[in-house]
Amino acid sequence: MLVLPAPAKLNLFLYITGQRPDGYHNLQTLFQFLDYGDTLQFSEAPQGLVTLSPSIDGIAPEQNLIIKAARALQNYSDCYKGVHIQLTKRLPMGGGLGGGSSDAATTLVALNKLWQLNVSQTELANIGAPLGADVPVFIKGQAAFAEGTGDILTPVNLDEPWYLVLYPPISVATAAIFNDPELPRDSAVLSLEQRLALPWHNDCEALVKKRHPEVAKLLSWLLEYAPSRMTGTGACVFASFSCQKSAEHALANKPAGVQGFVAKGCNRSPLFAAQAS
Repeated sequence: MLVLPAPAKLNLFLYITGQRPDGYHNLQTLFQFLDYGDTLQFSEAPQGLVTLSPSIDGIAPEQNLIIKAARALQNYSDCYKGVHIQLTKRLPMGGGLGGGSSDAATTLVALNKLWQLNVSQTELANIGAPLGADVPVFIKGQAAFAEGTGDILTPVNLDEPWYLVLYPPISVATAAIFNDPELPRDSAVLSLEQRLALPWHNDCEALVKKRHPEVAKLLSWLLEYAPSRMTGTGACVFASFSCQKSAEHALANKPAGVQGFVAKGCNRSPLFAAQAS
């Protein structure tokens, strides 16, 4: 049996620099991990059998990224050992924290070890990329400046503050935001050094606030405690704090109906720290 975390990520900034002929978007974003997320437990199962519990409402098992990741690794490696996966879900769906992609990445890393496949990290990232644009950064496990569709990663070392992450009782569909004609797609392509020197911004935030007033209200509320931002395409918003106590104080005063948590920023993914322990 193997138990591993599937940590959340934050997009500390997100710029859309264009749309490609295939419909995908080019972007520049800065990823950092959190020491908070889902947990997956992997145990052996009969040959070829891949099962997941509990099921997730509204998602057929074979459409779940965890099952898709396991099947993709089976097909790539021509190994058809079985596995049962137990998921402890903490990250909200449609929150912009990368929960589904992180679950898929942890599944690939875990099964590579459990099935003794010795597939390289680069190969795992390539297997995971079609499952979700964020999967490769979770596979690589290092805070990164991402370009292209999110697949060109430059490792970075950032300050590791405490974060308060809040989410309203809604989910935001990533595809709906990226397909929205009002999404700005013309941010300049800048170097990492230029991006780090400028104020950080999320090109999706104004549109999400317009389409989902709950996000706008939560960003305004959090601004009373610290500069607030949205991660990914929402619905989660966040702010950084110099100490855990300040973040916990803000969390204790969160508006009714809002969920949230406090976590430490991590340049090295907790997934790899767990494997080393």
